Amino acid sequence: MKPILAACGLVLAFCIPTKSFSDSYTATVAAGHPPVFRWVRMISEAFIPTVQAELAGSGHDITFSEQYGGAIAGVGEELEAIESGLAEIGTCSALFDPAKLAVQNVTYYTPFVSDDVRGVNALMHALHRDDPRLTAAYTENNNVYLGAPIGIDDYLLMTNFPVTGLADLNGRKIAAPGPAINWLSGTGAVGVSGNLTTYYNELKTGVYDGVIVFASAALPGKLYEVAPYVTRAGLGAQFSGALCANKDWYDGLPADVQAALIAGADAAEAWYMDALEAAVAASFAKMAELGATITDAPDEMRADWAAGMDNAAKEWAQSLDARGVPGTEILSLYMEAMRESGATPLRDWDKE
Repeated sequence: MKPILAACGLVLAFCIPTKSFSDSYTATVAAGHPPVFRWVRMISEAFIPTVQAELAGSGHDITFSEQYGGAIAGVGEELEAIESGLAEIGTCSALFDPAKLAVQNVTYYTPFVSDDVRGVNALMHALHRDDPRLTAAYTENNNVYLGAPIGIDDYLLMTNFPVTGLADLNGRKIAAPGPAINWLSGTGAVGVSGNLTTYYNELKTGVYDGVIVFASAALPGKLYEVAPYVTRAGLGAQFSGALCANKDWYDGLPADVQAALIAGADAAEAWYMDALEAAVAASFAKMAELGATITDAPDEMRADWAAGMDNAAKEWAQSLDARGVPGTEILSLYMEAMRESGATPLRDWDKE
């Protein structure tokens, strides 16, 4: 009997359900920017802790490998890294990947619409949640929009010379990121493509005379040292990207793990917006304390700036239409939604 019992015991041991290895997952998280930037810090500070808290006791867990500062993907390369499976999650930087995330850049083609970053962020998140025309760009590139939209506070002008009117910009070299370079049309300035990772050194060495930037990045970037004249012109708050996940990987996850990732993205958005608004106020105060001259552009200057710009929004939308992408529809959708939310654009880019 003993050998038979032992054999049965051995069989039972193999038949008793145990925790499947498939219940444990790994996820590499990529960002081209270093963690000094708030949209990267939100991953460690809010996204990952919330996902892990949501999964506690569920029988599932995720181990995260955080790869920032271009460790596996540079700025604007994150979408492709996620698409290929090099990373499972990352910051999909629409601003620096305009070819693949074209419609996501609608805010950057519509300046002087709203300086309310929380409002712009909430609206863009709602559009991504509710309108498949926004999420199609992710799906086409084997990505899933998780959330945590990366709102950028109101853009301003920082220069190494004082600005009292548009005439002061004539002939000056001004750097701007991505499509924001269009904002310089009609000003007389010479637009130069740039980004936060190079602004300080290139201002210091005279590559250009000023930059279009936002306060919450200007302080940690110490731009006030090389461009101490800060002109608040109300160029507008922006949507620059969001957290995305590899679609094949995401679709293979249990529903509760997917829900945990969405909850993590929601927590990251809340953390990010609270931290951003506090940082904007602190940045202006600190830059002034450190010697920056901060002024608000006169209404006449703002009106002239907006009126003199090319309508790059219409050109952008029509170029997307020609490719079969609903550019004009997205432009109208965004502008109408902003007006309905109470914004008063200096120009109705969609109606001209």
